[in-house]
Amino acid sequence: MIVAGINKIARQITEAYRGEKFTVVCVLKGSCIFAADLIRRIPIPLELAFVSATSYRDGTESGELDLNFFPTDQEIAGRNLLLVDDILDTGRTMSNLAEAFRARGASKVRSAVFLDKPSRRSVDCEADFSCFEVDNLFVVGYGLDYAGEYRNLPYVGTLRPAIYEELADEPAKQAPGAQ
Repeated sequence: MIVAGINKIARQITEAYRGEKFTVVCVLKGSCIFAADLIRRIPIPLELAFVSATSYRDGTESGELDLNFFPTDQEIAGRNLLLVDDILDTGRTMSNLAEAFRARGASKVRSAVFLDKPSRRSVDCEADFSCFEVDNLFVVGYGLDYAGEYRNLPYVGTLRPAIYEELADEPAKQAPGAQ
C-alpha cells in the first residue's frame, strides 16, 4: 500500500515538473525515508537538498523559524522547490517553510507529503501532492516518530495512547529538573 501511494504521487510530480528544473527539499528528519523512496520513482532530472526547521522562543518572540538549508551553497532564489515532508498535520511547519522560501526568492514552492491529517489543520495550508489521508490518530513508522523512536518501522501504525500518556504523566523521569 505504501508503494502504491508513492507511485501515485511520483507520477503526478513527474507530470507537474516535466521540462522544469526543480529541487526536492527533504524536511528533516521525518521525511528522509519517504523522500528517498519518492525521488527514485521520479524519472526526470531533479536536485536534492535538505532543510531542518526549528521553531525557537527566546522569551520575546515565539514561532520564529530557524532554517538550515543543506547544501548551504545552493541559492534558493529563482528555484522551483518541492518541499517533501512526512505528515501535514496543523500545517504550521509547511506553511512557515513555504513562506520562508518564497521570502528568500524561490520561484515556485509546492509540497508533497506522505500523510495528510486535515482534521488537525490550524492554518490554511494544503499539500499539492499527498499519498494518504489519515484520521486524527498518533501514527508512527516509515519515518514518523514518537520521542525519536519508531522511525525505522517499515509500516505505519498507531501508537497506543498508554505509551504517550505514561510519558506525559511522568515528566520528572523524562526531563531532569522538571516540576
